[in-house]
Amino acid sequence: MIEAPDIPGPDPEELLARGVSRMLQALGYSCLSQFTLRSGRRADVIGLNRKGHLVIVEIKRSLADFRSDRKWPDYLDYCDAFYFAVPRDFPLDVLPEETGLMLADRYGAETLRAWPAAEGNSLHASRRKEVTLRFATAAAARLHRLLDPEATL
Repeated sequence: MIEAPDIPGPDPEELLARGVSRMLQALGYSCLSQFTLRSGRRADVIGLNRKGHLVIVEIKRSLADFRSDRKWPDYLDYCDAFYFAVPRDFPLDVLPEETGLMLADRYGAETLRAWPAAEGNSLHASRRKEVTLRFATAAAARLHRLLDPEATL
């Protein structure tokens, strides 16, 4: 009998990021996952729309994942809106009410709670420009790696 090779499946966080990105793209955002901010923090998903609006989504797969990670306030200075995205079986009552909330799976996501600060939150122009340029260069570098994987960047 021939055994099938052990091929690892996609990371559960990557699958949730895909669902979140699908929802954001349907709303007019271009998305990047695992996006490094100037602070060194890495956003799970960041979206940028035609108006320059920036949204960051932090994915939490489990209660243990949420409880071990207290860096989320560091993202607030880099976006117009911030959300947690969690799977359907996540205990929602532990998530901070001052954030937006999405339920996500590998196929999509839905907003349960809009970002409460949406009306008044606005990035300083220099921060918006810095994040937007970082987004553009990261997207271009990723595209180039797809077109020319042997190239050194």
